[in-house]
Amino acid sequence: MNADSTPVRVWDLPTRIFHWSLATSFVIAFATAESEKLRDIHVLAGYAMAGLIAFRILWGFVGGGHARFADFLPTPTTVIDYLKSLLGGKPQHYVGHNPAGAVAVFLLLGFGITAAASGYATYNEFGGDFMEEVHEAAANGMMAMVGIHLAGVVVSSWLHGENLVKAMITGRKHIRHENPAG
Repeated sequence: MNADSTPVRVWDLPTRIFHWSLATSFVIAFATAESEKLRDIHVLAGYAMAGLIAFRILWGFVGGGHARFADFLPTPTTVIDYLKSLLGGKPQHYVGHNPAGAVAVFLLLGFGITAAASGYATYNEFGGDFMEEVHEAAANGMMAMVGIHLAGVVVSSWLHGENLVKAMITGRKHIRHENPAG
């Protein structure tokens, strides 16, 4: 951190608790998916995910600042422009979610909702093999998005000179001031 940066509160405590709790419950659910012996843990982790996602959807409308969906609702144009800026070596900077990160958030929530609903149906023997296939596809889609999200965090942290993991722990980003002469 240098003198040319200002700490800015970006992520509120409920958003950070949600983020790390969802990550934990998803890892537990994914890791216990194939074990009949650990089925109860898998189901409890799935219920935790469902409850966390319900909270996040509500918080996306009533939470503060950068937690609100309205703050980071991407359009195709903003996503394309952002990706072009990355490829051009001069990435656009966003205090909250960048457009690519916003797409990841919405896809993760969508996969999570689908996994939770289809998991509930499968557990209660609704929908048979089809629902089980939907559940597995949603979980695998979510895992793929987690990988893309993690890669995006690494790349974005490097390109912007920010520690996004630390920001999701502390809630603060250090926003660099551009040198007008440089």
